[in-house]
Amino acid sequence: MDYLLGIDLGTSGTKTVLFDTDGKAIASATASYPLIQRQNGWAEQRPDDWYEAACTTIRSVISQSGTKPENIRGVGISGQMHGLVMLDKNGNVLRDSIIWCDQRTGEECEILTEKIGAERLIEITANPALTGFTASKILWVERHEPEIFEKCAHILLPKDYLRYKLTGEFATEASDASGMQLLDVPNRKWSSEMLSALSLTESQLARVYESPEISSVISEEGARMTGLRKGTPVAGGAGDNAAAAVGTGTVADGTAFCTLGTSGVVFAHTSKIHIDPKGRVHTFCCAVPGAWHVMGVTQAAGLSLQWFRNNFCAAETEVAGALGKDTYALLDDIAARIPIGSDRLLYLPYLMGERTPHLDPAARGAFIGLSARHTRAHLLRAVLEGVSFSQRDSLEVLRKMGISVSSMLACGGGGTSALWRQMLSDTFNLDVRTVCSKEGPALGVAILAGVGSGVWSSVEEACKKVISLNQPEHPVAEHVPQYEAYYRLYKKLYPALRDGFSELARL
Repeated sequence: MDYLLGIDLGTSGTKTVLFDTDGKAIASATASYPLIQRQNGWAEQRPDDWYEAACTTIRSVISQSGTKPENIRGVGISGQMHGLVMLDKNGNVLRDSIIWCDQRTGEECEILTEKIGAERLIEITANPALTGFTASKILWVERHEPEIFEKCAHILLPKDYLRYKLTGEFATEASDASGMQLLDVPNRKWSSEMLSALSLTESQLARVYESPEISSVISEEGARMTGLRKGTPVAGGAGDNAAAAVGTGTVADGTAFCTLGTSGVVFAHTSKIHIDPKGRVHTFCCAVPGAWHVMGVTQAAGLSLQWFRNNFCAAETEVAGALGKDTYALLDDIAARIPIGSDRLLYLPYLMGERTPHLDPAARGAFIGLSARHTRAHLLRAVLEGVSFSQRDSLEVLRKMGISVSSMLACGGGGTSALWRQMLSDTFNLDVRTVCSKEGPALGVAILAGVGSGVWSSVEEACKKVISLNQPEHPVAEHVPQYEAYYRLYKKLYPALRDGFSELARL
């Protein structure tokens, strides 16, 4: 029996899953590590914590399954995007990694935009300068830690540091590299213009592969640390969202998924590059060679519901615990009793500012239309509907860019809610389905490893054979116009409040 290994290097921990070639999870293990926050808005992690977690979980799944290492055909690695790993000429880590959610680089984004020009930056990298991306982090190190910048011989992303430790090779792939703001995204290669602006040379960056390409093989040291066979192929892999796309079968035109995690994502596959000149959505190379994906982001999707639960639902949390029921399932039951539109109450989910479509860090959450007749149940339903409308905002940007979406998958914790899926279906006027497998990025990169090692001939073929879907939620005909009326009003609220949000931020 042949097997494939998928490693997902996340922010809170690394999950490794061993799959058979039917996509069935055989064994799984997770190891966590800390987030380092030395100042408000900073976020760092130790790269060797990732490596230790990967080695521990790889050994665990091999042990759990009793699998012979020679039966593992290939390894795929997914990971949190945008993190900066800097190594010296001997391959030693120079400083802790500044990861994706770090917000220290506002000034550097302004400098980068001035150096390149706002329009040109989007033309090259398909995105505006954002604090989360890697380029501004590099510039921050150059400005604030010049002695480290001078010693830097290699720059890697988190998953690619793990690859380096396992194989000894400096390699990356197009999907993750797209989030560095150093890649010429339309042409899938490093941009000499961006490198020059940051005083970098191409030799400091890893070679760019396509996601299913074999980038390297497990080294003798990697084999000793993990129990894998020396020489086991390692595919290019993918950034977390690109890997999730493969793990959900979102690999052809017309397919998309909507993630309701802490943040929310609407992600669509496209075989033709589309770039929003306003920078409201991200365009990256995807894990299918020669194709791209476009994604809009809601900063506080599941976070809005978590915030409401934590602050206003202590009684429901206690009852759910006594009943042995998930709190969110109980909240679904409560919200389902309230009519569409929450009796004329709207919620703006801008708890953490907003990315799509407003690109406004000063935007803030709001309940609009609150009256004495509204209860906590009304507010709860309004939160679910407001997040659904924010996801519709992302979908509308994609549609206006000419990206057709004919099917939608729901992922993340919020995607497990039948009520929320139905809201999305009615709001989008699309069928919304879920994937039978819950392994997401780990399955995605295992599929990529399978393509690279010859189990399947293409990513598309692999997904047809491995990915299966549950029955959809269909739009309810009488619900669609009701949600449409509230969505049209929702769209008017941010422009009316924008100046107030800005003034509030200055107080």
